[in-house]
Amino acid sequence: MSGNTEEVLGVLREVWGAQGQTAEDIEEACGPTKSCKRMSDVGFEGLAEETDGDLRLAWRTQLAREGKLNRGAGSVRDLVLPAGSGSNGPNGSESR
Repeated sequence: MSGNTEEVLGVLREVWGAQGQTAEDIEEACGPTKSCKRMSDVGFEGLAEETDGDLRLAWRTQLAREGKLNRGAGSVRDLVLPAGSGSNGPNGSESR
């Protein structure tokens, strides 16, 4: 564990001890917790249900709904690099 995590755990243990709580009390209140290591079933397919399975359209719809969609950006490069940076050809790719 990192130093910060150990410090946080120490503070929590002090609080629990001051309140008269034991590890058994905490386990009973919170239950056994485990982090999920298997991520194969995690995805964004649920997001695409409202767009008939079109995940790209679903993301654009979500971003538009949140006011984050930049319709002027044609690629990730357009989002990351400022306009006019680098030597770009007519189709936006670098000239060679």
